[in-house]
Amino acid sequence: MSRRVVRQSKFRHVFGQAAKADQAYEDIRVSKVTWDSSFCAVNPKFLAIIVEAGGGGAFIVLPLAKVWQIPDYTPMRNITEPIITLEGHSKRVGILSWHPTARNVLLSAGGDNMIIIWNVGTGEVLLSLDDMHPDVIHSVCWNSNGSLLATTCKDKTLRIIDPRKGQVVAERFAAHEGMRPMRAVFTRQGHIFTTGFTRMSQRELGLWDPNNFEEPVALQEMDTSNGVLLPFYDPDSSIVYLCGKGDSSIRYFEITDEPPFVHYLNTFSSKEPQRGMGFMPKRGLDVSKCEIARFYKLHERKCEPIIMTVPRKSDLFQDDLYPDTPGLEPALEADEWLSGQDADPVLISLRDGYVPPKHRELRVTKRNILDVRPPSVPRRSQSSSDAPLSHTLETLLEEIKALRERVQAQEQRITALENMLCELVDGTD
Repeated sequence: MSRRVVRQSKFRHVFGQAAKADQAYEDIRVSKVTWDSSFCAVNPKFLAIIVEAGGGGAFIVLPLAKVWQIPDYTPMRNITEPIITLEGHSKRVGILSWHPTARNVLLSAGGDNMIIIWNVGTGEVLLSLDDMHPDVIHSVCWNSNGSLLATTCKDKTLRIIDPRKGQVVAERFAAHEGMRPMRAVFTRQGHIFTTGFTRMSQRELGLWDPNNFEEPVALQEMDTSNGVLLPFYDPDSSIVYLCGKGDSSIRYFEITDEPPFVHYLNTFSSKEPQRGMGFMPKRGLDVSKCEIARFYKLHERKCEPIIMTVPRKSDLFQDDLYPDTPGLEPALEADEWLSGQDADPVLISLRDGYVPPKHRELRVTKRNILDVRPPSVPRRSQSSSDAPLSHTLETLLEEIKALRERVQAQEQRITALENMLCELVDGTD
């Protein structure tokens, strides 16, 4: 008589719990566009949600980016001017992804079947991959050091791309045989985790080795549903969370080196379906409560936090749950990455919790390609009224900087006065 052995894992008892009603964000008109996207982004400071608007492109930022500079002091008025505008796509952009280790490097992909990699600090196009995908791109994911991309496309092909060489280094046709969109993410071990559909429209997940795309490492059928499974992967714990569009559940799996390689852990279920989902970076979690993941679930008119916790009796910091994790400090500059350098993310410890920096602004340097210097001419004596152009430009830049600082100070003062007024109004009600 054989005895079944239960697989040992510190994540076997991970459970999810929705936050209390007073911690949810109400009265948010979530976008109704049909693009299979999460519609939500989150970091330790802010929650951003794409909202319904004529013409599209509108989003709301709530305190806790195309590229927008969101001031730390949280203004109470609309921001109508982006810090920089990136123009290069001919159709709607549906995918944005920051490089994991290089400063100011942003990837965008849209309905024109193009991938463009930008230096946001200068507004320049670093790379343009416009001949690799014959149809709409469904997903793009960087590997851990940003040297490779994994993409899925409407042509049912999973591709591994070296963006700096402009080459497809590996590809797999029909990783999932169904016609519905696929998604792909890199794992910590360098494998590719995918979600898709079978020929009979059953949802399916797979694990692939890019060095041998002939056969999957693992392939599992899930259920029958039309909702695309969005994978959110945590490399620190090697747990992948699957959030289906229109589902009312979050299923999570642990990826290991032992067969069957993708191990089912549990399911968080709720009553209402999700329109989208935001995934908090590890540095934004509460380590004192053994929180290993936090989602921001979008409903039709609200956003609800969902917390994933590992039950532990001790109140001490749990080293095994919180290895050093990527922080905000880049390991490379954009030019260094473009020249061929690679570097792993700069890691930080969460032992004492994470405190976001007070001031972290995007530095933008606009280069004027029409600025051609004239040939040098002999210098002549100049009066104070006949100052050189460079000196005048420096003076103007200093005045602009002073005006910008003054405007920011006034914004903070106005915001403080508005908050004070709101408190007074609430007190008189």
